Amino acid sequence: MKKIIVVDDEADNRATVKTVLEREGYEVATAISADDCLSQVKKSKIKPDLILMDIMMPGTPVKDIVPKLKKIKIAFLSVVRTSEAEREDLLKAENIVDFIQKPFDITELVEKVKKIIG
Repeated sequence: MKKIIVVDDEADNRATVKTVLEREGYEVATAISADDCLSQVKKSKIKPDLILMDIMMPGTPVKDIVPKLKKIKIAFLSVVRTSEAEREDLLKAENIVDFIQKPFDITELVEKVKKIIG
């Protein structure tokens, strides 16, 4: 079973994405911040296949956590509109595999996850 960590400071977002992806057969854990996600990855012996991470959260900036998760695929979730140049800058890290704009269509989210990890 493929494992995903959903990282978002909004409880409703975490719960919705977790429910949708579990219905698709994925094992889903949640984290409330980038720091929490990093802590879970370090504690766990099983690495997630994908991290869906909100780009704007309290705590350590996401851009500072991403390099510490360099062997794990990450797709950013963002409600903030970004220019093409900003998006390209965010996607520079080799483990950043997608950028999903919020609010997103559930079907689109599932399709993107399946495309990334199967």
